Amino acid sequence: MRTRAVVIAGVVLCLLLAGVVSGFASASPDGLEHVAEQVGFIDAAEDSAAADSPLADYGVRGLDGPLSGGLAGVIGVALTAALMFGLVRLLGRRRDAGHDSRD
Repeated sequence: MRTRAVVIAGVVLCLLLAGVVSGFASASPDGLEHVAEQVGFIDAAEDSAAADSPLADYGVRGLDGPLSGGLAGVIGVALTAALMFGLVRLLGRRRDAGHDSRD
């Protein structure tokens, strides 16, 4: 299989997982949060600097339910894929430029 086909298939799979499977994620607290509740220091927790961001708490602000989490996942995958695509293109150009100067 060509590299491009593998990358496209991987991105599509990630988008499907983020958009669909994330709707089945547990609403229960994660391990650290559970222990903090059990031990009694959950009140000492502070919001992160990104608590007011549009994608805080694995959801899209203004949307509720599975659609919110799925859309946040799709946005995250798309942004990550775009960033990686840009980095690969940039680093590929630098490498190609380095080879031209040595020839």
